[in-house]
Amino acid sequence: MSAPSTGPDLRPAALDDTALDELHRLEDRLGTPVVAYEAASPYAELSADQLAEIQRTESALGVRLLAYRQA
Repeated sequence: MSAPSTGPDLRPAALDDTALDELHRLEDRLGTPVVAYEAASPYAELSADQLAEIQRTESALGVRLLAYRQA
């Protein structure tokens, strides 16, 4: 099985200095880089039951799954 040829349409967020400072403080607290993306997302909004089903399947298959909004 091959990987998809294109990724999700995620775009980095344009942050002002205040937001960028907050992001850097979060990175310091977490000890890891964090990337901010625009709020619009290509991913599906899932109910708690749907998310639990995704997580059960991830665990069974040993993979990460992404659910996309239908076009």
